[in-house]
Amino acid sequence: MSLMTILQDAAAAAANFSKMGAAIGAGLAAIGAGIGIGRIGGSAMESIARQPESLGDIRSNMIVAAALVEGAVFFAIVVCLLILFL
Repeated sequence: MSLMTILQDAAAAAANFSKMGAAIGAGLAAIGAGIGIGRIGGSAMESIARQPESLGDIRSNMIVAAALVEGAVFFAIVVCLLILFL
């Protein structure tokens, strides 16, 4: 077995591991988004229940926070997909 064959086999194995890592990373990012937005919504509902007069402020802050979480997750998923397909 030549050195070139060994290096080609190692490169193929590394490519498979990077694809597996990208897929796991995209899945973890999606799960993290679900957990994060669920906590944001739950905390907002508790806050609204405690102080109903501040409904508008809490709702707008909740939407902004959820959008920031979604933006970070979309970035993570795009990076994982770039690793997967490039």
